[in-house]
Amino acid sequence: MAIIEILLPKMGESVAEATIIKFLVDAGANVEADQAVVEIATDKVDSEVPAPEDGVLVEWLVSEDDVVQVGDPIARYEIGGEATSSASASVSSPAPKSEPSPVPSQDVVEMVSAPLAAAVVVTSPARTGKSGRFYSPLVRSIALEEGVSMENLESIHGTGAEGRVTKKDMIAYLANRGGTTVTTAKPTPANLTKPAIAYKVSASSDEPHPAFKSVSGGYEIVEMDRMRKMIAKHMVDSVQTSPHVTSFVEADVTSLVLWRNKNKKEFQEKFGEKLTFTPLIAEAIVKAIGDFPGVNASIDGDNVVIHKGIHLGMAAALPTGNLIVPVIKNANSYNLQGLARAINDLANRARLGKLGPDDISGGTYTMSNVGTFGNVMGTPIINQPQVGILALGAIRKKPAVIETPEGDVIAIRHMMFLSHSYDHRVVDGQLGGSFVQRVADYLEAFSLDRPLEG
Repeated sequence: MAIIEILLPKMGESVAEATIIKFLVDAGANVEADQAVVEIATDKVDSEVPAPEDGVLVEWLVSEDDVVQVGDPIARYEIGGEATSSASASVSSPAPKSEPSPVPSQDVVEMVSAPLAAAVVVTSPARTGKSGRFYSPLVRSIALEEGVSMENLESIHGTGAEGRVTKKDMIAYLANRGGTTVTTAKPTPANLTKPAIAYKVSASSDEPHPAFKSVSGGYEIVEMDRMRKMIAKHMVDSVQTSPHVTSFVEADVTSLVLWRNKNKKEFQEKFGEKLTFTPLIAEAIVKAIGDFPGVNASIDGDNVVIHKGIHLGMAAALPTGNLIVPVIKNANSYNLQGLARAINDLANRARLGKLGPDDISGGTYTMSNVGTFGNVMGTPIINQPQVGILALGAIRKKPAVIETPEGDVIAIRHMMFLSHSYDHRVVDGQLGGSFVQRVADYLEAFSLDRPLEG
């Protein structure tokens, strides 16, 4: 039977690496073709890697929490093989990730690496203790940096699979050993090749935290989850990249609201889709982009790339409170029914965590519906590498001045704010302001006599 390597697959545009989140199959187990074997996470979305054919997963070449480059091997796999008890016992634990081979000549490699290798052999805890329990590279790294001996490691109660010690177990042990904040030791020959790592323990206290000296009362430290860390980095990168400017326009959407309320039941019966305000507003945005293609762009050095296709991102809040931006590809090719279908599908799959990497990549312009949370306006942050994003405020009834042939009157109208943030490197006030005004013009010109189809 042939033994192959399972490689980390390419998972979408600009995705170069992924984090190993969870093994779904133990080493030595029988696996069916297309069965998911591991959960991975990129800076865009979580996904799974399937088995190529029926066979046996011989051994893992990575560990959980490892960051792996696209195209690197993550497991050895026997095609058409059958699991045996001995094989399962011998490779039931994920193998520690091996160091990549250096590029310089062999003589130079030996001269440089020999002292470090010797130091690791002397100071680093073994992969397994006397009890036979396996210790992952991350756990061994923490133990080395914090001076935890093998005897102490063996005494730690493990909460992982088969009683293994996890990162959380190590942090809890170190916190109980003294203090709630653990920092790494100074670099030694054994860890010169690794960046320094700091670990924080979630804690509660009635004493003021140093960062909140002006605040009285207790506090709780909550570590960001992986997705929140990615969002934070993405937002900081955006404001450091693009000089943001925001223009605001208030639109009278009374006709649109009345038409939608009149036709939403028939629309669902006829097309099998709920008719929300989102596809109606998306339709106006797409039309306005056609009039002002300069907002459907990105920057490449000193060049401005004007995109022919309109790939409209729609920011969506997840049940966890995090944010994701699925993309309606070629939104300008859809009619209203098509937009409603695409938007409902992406929103449903976002809530269920079923989006793939391609569903959230390739956007050229983004809309964000802050009105969902009752907000009347906002100043959205640009979704890089795009140059514009439009926030849709809540639709509210309010008095407005209406011009008539007989004179001006005050009437109750359905009004909403549109907030357009744009990259002032390439989108000036004339373009950015004209675009958002054109969106408002299309919304205000919505006809009450519009047929359901079209």
